[in-house]
Amino acid sequence: MNKKAYALAGVDIDLANKAKSRLPELLDSTKRKGVLGKVGGFGGLFALDTKKYKQPVLVSSVDGVGTKLKIAFAVNRHDTVGQDLVNHCVNDIAVLGAEPLFFLDYIGTAKLKEDVFYQLISGFAKACAENNCALIGGETAQMPGFYQQGEYDIAGTIVGVVEKTKMLSGKTIKPGDAIIGIASNGLHTNGYSLARKVFFEQMKLKPDSTIPEISGTIADELLKVHVSYSGLVLKLIKKFNTTSNHTKAFAHITGGGFVDNIPRVLPKNCDAVIKKGLWEVLPIFYAIQKYGKIDDAEMYQVFNMGIGMTAIVSADKVDSILKFIKANKFKAWIIGEIVKGSQKTQVV
Repeated sequence: MNKKAYALAGVDIDLANKAKSRLPELLDSTKRKGVLGKVGGFGGLFALDTKKYKQPVLVSSVDGVGTKLKIAFAVNRHDTVGQDLVNHCVNDIAVLGAEPLFFLDYIGTAKLKEDVFYQLISGFAKACAENNCALIGGETAQMPGFYQQGEYDIAGTIVGVVEKTKMLSGKTIKPGDAIIGIASNGLHTNGYSLARKVFFEQMKLKPDSTIPEISGTIADELLKVHVSYSGLVLKLIKKFNTTSNHTKAFAHITGGGFVDNIPRVLPKNCDAVIKKGLWEVLPIFYAIQKYGKIDDAEMYQVFNMGIGMTAIVSADKVDSILKFIKANKFKAWIIGEIVKGSQKTQVV
């Protein structure tokens, strides 16, 4: 049989349909109450349980994984970046107190490869199932001549819900409140352009190279899956915000580090003071700083430095909250405090 003209132009619809034939089993693993319709419809359907909320507020966020994908391309491993994307999005709405409901993905590539597609969707599905979030739909676009051969981009949209009266805004933050830092496991999904420049351009290393500061290869270290804090955040709110909001705000430490993310939840008359040396900075960050000759100020604005999520809490409850976090198998430390100021982060 002659190859179809569209396939010869670089877009193989038959291959795409074959790859998508395995989707129902993966999407079934993420089903939760509220999901309607079938796989492959023009739109994903979700029936919100309005009886569960007095004033439900839908919370949404969209993001990508950035140049972390370059590491996945280099080692031909694509099962982790899908998880990264879901967890990053879930964390972004968790800081408002929102429970994730459903997730939609976008994959754009020059030419669809069935095994790569399946690894990506498997990653989305794994993380969605772990976060009790339905993988409700997505889009896969084959665009030859637009992307480099063997490369792709992914993006995702998350939708969650929170009771309006329980939504965290940070408006009750005041001087004297404590800042808790909850551990990351590495770069998560930010700072990869700089990390790649240091390791692969300046040091001339390869993804399978090793350095004394870390165990395993550089690729293994850089492909560690972005931690999800959603379950922990929702548990903290449920336990400590029943009668009064003792967990006042959370900040997901992504691009911009401490310097640009914590101010997003601060009142105009408050500063956050982060004190170095109060937590375990992961070895990967020391390595990037040493080999790249990067100053402290830039490191704390580009990278999470071992803290993936911060919680601003009442000082009189900080010990109880810290104990609860640790009981839920997360490392955490008191890393600073709130002082009078002008909505900035000071790293001292």
